[in-house]
Parts: sequence; structure tokens; C-alpha cells
Amino acid sequence: MAATRFEIEKFNDETNFNLWQVRMMPILVQTGLKKVVTGK
Repeated sequence: MAATRFEIEKFNDETNFNLWQVRMMPILVQTGLKKVVTGK
């Protein structure tokens, strides 16, 4: 099984949280982790 890496900056006070969240959601969906994080 091959590991997949994504380059996305970590959330910090300078990054708009909503923008960070929008960038993270497709990655969570692709890796099958959205349900784990959102509970939906």
C-alpha cells in the first residue's frame, strides 16, 4: 500500500480558518477520513 502525501500548510493565526478548512476537506474525503473527523 503506497502512502500519499499532501503539502498543505498547517493552520495558524495568520491563515484564515475557513480557507484552511476548505483546503483540507477534499483531502479528508479522498483519504476516507472525512467521516472520522466530522462524524457524518
